[in-house]
Amino acid sequence: MSKQKKGSTKKLLIFCGVLIVLLGAGAVLARSMGWIGGEEAGKTVETAEAKYKTITQVVSASGKIQPEVEVIMRPDVSGEIIALNVEEGDFIRQNDLMLRIRPDIYQSRIEEINASLLTQKARLQQAKASLLEAESVFRKQKMLYEKELTSESAFVQAQTQFKSQQANHEAAKYQVQSVEAQLQQAKEELQKTIIRAPKDGTVSKLAVEQGERVLGNTQTTGTEMMRIADMNHMEVQVEVNENDIVNVSVGDTANIQVDAYPERTFKGIVTEIANSAMISGQGTSEQVTNYEVKIRISTPHNLDMAASEEIEKRAAGELSQNRFSPNFKPGMSATVDVQTETVRQVVAIPIQSVTVRDLSQINKNSETNADSTSSDSAKTEEGSFIPKEDLRKVVFIIREGKAERQEVKTGISDNTHVQVLSGIENGDQIVIGSYRILSKELNDGDKVNINNNKFGAVASSE
Repeated sequence: MSKQKKGSTKKLLIFCGVLIVLLGAGAVLARSMGWIGGEEAGKTVETAEAKYKTITQVVSASGKIQPEVEVIMRPDVSGEIIALNVEEGDFIRQNDLMLRIRPDIYQSRIEEINASLLTQKARLQQAKASLLEAESVFRKQKMLYEKELTSESAFVQAQTQFKSQQANHEAAKYQVQSVEAQLQQAKEELQKTIIRAPKDGTVSKLAVEQGERVLGNTQTTGTEMMRIADMNHMEVQVEVNENDIVNVSVGDTANIQVDAYPERTFKGIVTEIANSAMISGQGTSEQVTNYEVKIRISTPHNLDMAASEEIEKRAAGELSQNRFSPNFKPGMSATVDVQTETVRQVVAIPIQSVTVRDLSQINKNSETNADSTSSDSAKTEEGSFIPKEDLRKVVFIIREGKAERQEVKTGISDNTHVQVLSGIENGDQIVIGSYRILSKELNDGDKVNINNNKFGAVASSE
């Protein structure tokens, strides 16, 4: 009997021990779920401290590098290229000979017009002689008519012949002037068969070869032969969206990143902003409106591609031979960050801490039924209208272990932080994550548990 009692006692103790463990685990679970204890379970959040910071607002855009000045060379006369003295990439000076167009046709034209001019001058002399003869007859008839020694009809006939010869003489003079103008034009066309450089620059594009025929600008757009560019003054042409263009001004500085130089950043300045919009996908849901902006690259560049003072100084030893000088070519891809505005030592918070809430719904419904679907209808059964949306920017501040909703006014922002104009003071601890809790679940007065290592690295505000 004693052995049976000992076995029963042992089993009872084991059963009691298991029961105690289960009850303890259940109590812990019930407390954590809020079933017992009467306290609300806190939401786990990440926080950061509002601090003074310098913020620079940036507008980013992508585009291509192009010369600030690029001249497209087209011939004024048509013909065959018989001499081509430049190659693509050559640096040329103003008035340097670039190419010649066969002049034979234009020389023949000059000879033909010269012969016509001599003919017209001979006709002018004949007209002058006829005029002198008619004038002499008219004077004689006039004198006889005044003395009543000739008839009136003879006098009128002499007068008419004199005026006719005067008109012929004037016509002959104008004909000579017309042929002389044709001769001058023909000489100018002959001169245009020799094409010289209009300015200093680099041949950035050569589109013709010796022996090709080109079309002049006389009646239609002529053949593009080459382009001459000032390669040591390059710019980036970008398209900025209509929402950002209002923040960009002429004179704003910019940081430029060129795909060909991934490890370097170059300086630039906004020089031109287009007034005309560039619209793509017009009339569709994908319509985009952009404006072209030009940013001059202020970092010295292309010193070995164009004559400049820098090259002369380098040759004289005034500049370091090891000084880096990028060589930009037209068409290179680049990204610019235009610094549109900077504010210094202002209260700043991480961008993700600012969320938007509809205060009309929050004020209308209690916190327990804030997500009620009664607001889905535009009109109640009694006929009263539900208040319109009242969207406000808010931030949640941690005070005494709870989240306090605070309406804020914001200023400019950079890639990570936003300026706070009102609602937040330096040193306030604010909620910055997680996104799901901050944007949807967190309400005013909710208890929170701070864990700045839960969602990644601890947030900081410089």
